[in-house]
Order: sequence, then C-alpha cells, then structure tokens
Amino acid sequence: MNLFHKQSASALLGLSFDRNRLDGVVVRRTNGSIAAHKTFFADLSLDLLTNDPELAGREIRGHLESAGIRERRCAVGIPLSWALMLQTKMPDLPEADAKSFLQIEAERGFPYGLDSLLISVSRYRAPTGENYATQVAVPRDHIIRLGQALKAAQLKPVTLSLGIVSLATGPAGSAEGVVAVALGEGTVSLAVTVGESVLALRTIEGGIESEGSQKNIQSDMISREIRITLGQIPPEARPFVRRIRIFGQGPMAEQLEANLRSSLQALGLNIDRVAHYGTSDFGLAVPADARVSPAFSLAASRLAGKASDFEFLPPKTSQWRQLTSRYSSKKLVYAGAAFGAVALLVALAFLIQQWQLSRLRSRWETLSPKVAELENLQQQIRKFRPWFDDSLRSLSILRRLTEAFPEDGNVSAKSVEIRELAAVTCSGSARDSQALLKTLDQLRAASEVTEVKVDQIRGKAPLQFTFNFRWQHQGQPQ
Repeated sequence: MNLFHKQSASALLGLSFDRNRLDGVVVRRTNGSIAAHKTFFADLSLDLLTNDPELAGREIRGHLESAGIRERRCAVGIPLSWALMLQTKMPDLPEADAKSFLQIEAERGFPYGLDSLLISVSRYRAPTGENYATQVAVPRDHIIRLGQALKAAQLKPVTLSLGIVSLATGPAGSAEGVVAVALGEGTVSLAVTVGESVLALRTIEGGIESEGSQKNIQSDMISREIRITLGQIPPEARPFVRRIRIFGQGPMAEQLEANLRSSLQALGLNIDRVAHYGTSDFGLAVPADARVSPAFSLAASRLAGKASDFEFLPPKTSQWRQLTSRYSSKKLVYAGAAFGAVALLVALAFLIQQWQLSRLRSRWETLSPKVAELENLQQQIRKFRPWFDDSLRSLSILRRLTEAFPEDGNVSAKSVEIRELAAVTCSGSARDSQALLKTLDQLRAASEVTEVKVDQIRGKAPLQFTFNFRWQHQGQPQ
C-alpha cells in the first residue's frame, strides 16, 4: 500500500495577491534547508472579483511563463481585505459544544449567512484560564472565483491562507505577543498574535497615499490604528504583546520604523524592521539573503509541515476514497437487502407514495405563500441584525458630542469616527487651546463619557486637534 502514498513535494510556488499586485516565488526544500529559486512581481490588469476568472487566470499564466516558472503546486495568500473578523469570549463549555456555540456567534456577528462564507477559527487560552476564539470569514464566492482563475492558470493550490498570518505567527508553545505590520500595494495590513494564536486582523486603508508616482507612508494614522487595535484585544493578552515587527522594503519601511519608535515608545513596545528570516521561523535553515514576503512564508511554512489555523481551501475528496466508500463490502450487503425489500413492497409503496404526494401537494399550495414570506423576513433579519439597535446609540453619541461644542463656532469638528458603538475619535480645529479645553471639560461632564484623551494637537491659533473617548451607554454594565 505504500505505493499509493505520495512523497512529500520538494518545491512549491508561493503566490500573494494584494489589490492588483501579484508576488510570486518558487521555494525548494533540500536537505533540511529551504531557499528561493525564482522570484517575480506583476501588476494585474484584471480584477479577480469583477472580471472573468478565465481571463484573469490566463493573465496569471502569462506572467508565470514570462518568469520561466513551471511549478504547478502553489500556496496562495489571499488579500486581507477579503476577510471579516469576529472575536468571541468562550464560556466554559465541553469541546463538543464549542463548535455549535461558535456557529451561533458567527451567524449573529457576520453580515452574511453561513452558507455563503468559509470560516476558520484561531483559539487562544489566556494564562488566567479565559478562552477566546477569533473567527475569520471569507465570502465563498471570492474563493470560488479565485479557484477558477488558478485552474485557468494551470495551477493546483494546496493551501489558501492569509499572508499576514504566515508572517506574524510565532513558534508553537511561544507566549510572545507580536504586532505585525505589513506594507502592501497601497494598503497596510495589521495582525496581533500571541504565539500561534491570532487575536486581531485589520486592513488600514489610506495608510499609504500616492502623490503621482511617489508614495507616502501615513505614520500617524498607523500609530493610532495600532493603539486602537491593542485596546480591542483581550486584556489578559495585552501584557504579552511587547514587540512590533514591520515587514516591508525600502525608505517607507525605514520611515515607519523611526516614527513608530518615537510615537509608541511610551507603550513599552520594542519596534524592529524584519529584513531577514530567523533560523527558528520554519524549523529549517533559510539563506540570509531570502527576501521576507508573504509568498515565501506561505510556501516555506507548507514545505516545513506547519499548518495555519486560517485555511480557506475547500475540502476535496479524492477519487480513490469516493470509489472505496461507494463500493465497500458492507454497503453492498445493505444494498442487496434493501433491493430485495423494495422488490417485495414496490407495489404497495408506489400507491402509498402517490397518496402522500397528492396530500402534501395540496398542503404545500396552502403553505407556500407564508413560507416564502417567512424566508424573506429571515433573510432580512440576518442581513440587518448586526446593525439593529433600539437604543440609537450612534445618534446619542453624536448628540452628546455636539452639545459639548460651543455654539459660537470657536471649536469645530471635521471628522468623527465611532467604532463598535463605544470608541469615538474626533478631529477638528479650535480657535485656541482654551476653547478646546473648555470643550473637553464639557465632554467629561457627561455621565456617559469616560477616558477622554487628546491624541494630537498641531498649531497654536488656530490649532488642529484629535481626541478620543469611550462611550458608556446608560444601563451597560461597568
């Protein structure tokens, strides 16, 4: 039977999609070490989600042939912008019931039905005994279209995962927490991990701005998003997150490293830019000149036998297993007995069936309008449930914030950002610091407002400001 076992592959093509950018590398494993043999970059003119997958696959095939790459098996990193994240605190439940609990939470938390999503889960157990689960969902249609494009490109994916996760997660059993920041093509990806557990994932839109052919990194925005993200992870895990790792090349990565070092130094975070892989990253030797990228990490992790929690490759049953399960000896015995019983009772069963069908048709004609109405209502409930809130909390926040501003216009707001109906960030301008301080005092006097903090002040008269606060809804437990 050993003849039917496939030998472990020694080469794998790593691919990473980021907007219209395709990053690829062929990784080979030889005698306990891995190395990159061919690397390429390509700008795709066709979008995987809007254009014909067949045409997009042909374009990918053309880039592979231009780079001289013939490897068919590939490890693919899907864009983080496709993913939806939901974090849940797990109650004390038997492991057999945990899956059902997470399904219920996913149905309540995600804006789509579970049948239209592919969901993967990462579990985290805090030293205090608290359990958390991070569920990441990707629309099934996105994966289907990607699979069709890869098939048209004559590629066979062995894993579909998130590139930022392959860069961020640490070795098994590690308790070190890391904030991974990956600079992409116009976007910045952010992941917070403790060991192999993923606690937060997000895409920072606008983190990289383009001015003609030049791109500028928005360090202040990224710094603020990191602080907000750290405030959203489980409090039991926060003390373990002591390091920020920046994955990127060139001046933008160097500038971001310097700016984050100055702005986040008070948080006790060690900041470093990752230029090379470590010897313990994959358990295999890696050349010192290997370029750090999601594509290389995905392929190397697969060759090293390291599986990711976030796997979105649809399960596929082999033809051999389908054949053996269909024609097993036990099933043949059952089928023969069933055939004999059906042959004896076929006449009576036929009459009973016709009578039941006639009876059910008449009942269905009566019930079908109500069933259609109920199904439509259920779809609407699932669609709008995440945004349904009788308390109108968003309007209450805006009303209280408006009341704190003076009527003479000495302080005005330019933007207000509300996250999870609790974390509020406001930016604007003020005539002078006294007018701003008076507005903040008015805001602190509100019973629902806590933790008012000033993030940034620029200029003197007038001045630009950014502050944030926490909203404590009346009746919400402290």
